[in-house]
Amino acid sequence: MSKKPMTRRDVVKSGSQGIMALAVAKSSPMAFAKRTTTLRILGTHVTLQEEIRHRAMTELGINLVFEPMGSAAVLQKASAYPESFDLYEQWSDSINILWQAKAIQSIDRERIQYWPEINPLAKEGRIAPDAKLGKGDAPYKLLYVQPDRSLSSVESNSISFLPYVHNVDSFGYNTNYIPQGIPYQTESWSWLLDPSYRGKVGLVNAPTIGIFDAALAAQARGLVQFKDIGNMTVKEIDQLFEILIEYKRQGHFAGFWNSVPESVNFMTQKRVYIESMFSPGVSAANGRGVPVTYAAPKEGFRAWHGVMCLSSRTEGYEKDAAYEYMNWWLSGWPGAFIARQGYYISNPDRSEELLPKNEWAYWYHGDVATEDFKGTDGRISVKKGSIRDGGSYIKRFSNIAVWNTVMNNYDYSLDKWYEFLSS
Repeated sequence: MSKKPMTRRDVVKSGSQGIMALAVAKSSPMAFAKRTTTLRILGTHVTLQEEIRHRAMTELGINLVFEPMGSAAVLQKASAYPESFDLYEQWSDSINILWQAKAIQSIDRERIQYWPEINPLAKEGRIAPDAKLGKGDAPYKLLYVQPDRSLSSVESNSISFLPYVHNVDSFGYNTNYIPQGIPYQTESWSWLLDPSYRGKVGLVNAPTIGIFDAALAAQARGLVQFKDIGNMTVKEIDQLFEILIEYKRQGHFAGFWNSVPESVNFMTQKRVYIESMFSPGVSAANGRGVPVTYAAPKEGFRAWHGVMCLSSRTEGYEKDAAYEYMNWWLSGWPGAFIARQGYYISNPDRSEELLPKNEWAYWYHGDVATEDFKGTDGRISVKKGSIRDGGSYIKRFSNIAVWNTVMNNYDYSLDKWYEFLSS
């Protein structure tokens, strides 16, 4: 049977129905589910690694754009251009600067799925009851956002950052040229200013980090004494940089590195025998056959805590995706992955089951390695029979000399740092 010809009214009606159907489809969750959200993450090479990016994209179904840079460059860009990123990854010493610049927004603690599992280090300042708090800005002092927008240790439902990766830092030294020391006994920050190593010493070029490595070295060598190394006075800063500039003029420093890969190159190319280092750099150097020991200084470590921050400009789908990514970081696999570069995660119990027991025992308990272990780059970074430099997680975080900190006289110290570099 033939169809009745469509009238003009039928055509208009059919078109209207089609438009309405399209409008409904566009407003439905099913249509939005097909949208791939892109999340821009600004940070350092420490956590912005390709394997992490690909794993997260696969598991979360979002597109991730990583922008790794040196520590100082990351902080400068984030504080000046919050529209350039959605999430920021670095260290807790950057919080005050970012918060004062209004570059980041508070995070809703109730949207952090694994918050109850986060250990007391970030929440209370101590990993164990008898652990040293350490001078400077321990992360718990900056964690909670108060009603007047100030940051403090008073618990609230708004936090300034997500606590995730963390570690203690010191310096690495090549045992082909510098005799092996004894952890917590003979290894000392003073080695960085030992005239015996003149011309073979490197420092990290990050004003909120390198200044403390240098200050710890100068104090350990008896060249200066700080009343509070975490909050130096102008006079103390002047004394410190007078010493450092004189050392630099004598050719003591071989260079100032800006990123972890550059620190590895300094060591593997024998430009330095001793330098400020981060744990992944030590692992990478060992993986390339250079015997670098990560010191456990008798004066204590310089500690840091990773922070993941939400840009003040991030809203909508990107904000939802940011929370998904933050929760993913605490879901288990990322913590197990970064353990292999010597880093800890804030809720370690969830990651423990994803690493072989002997590896976990080495990284977290300080036990002897029962076989060779590979780092995150796939190279062997731990040799069978070795013990982790500095021992267990508890031991290391019980011996903190100072946290990475933005001091009250930060602006003045920044000027002195660049004067030092250009001297």
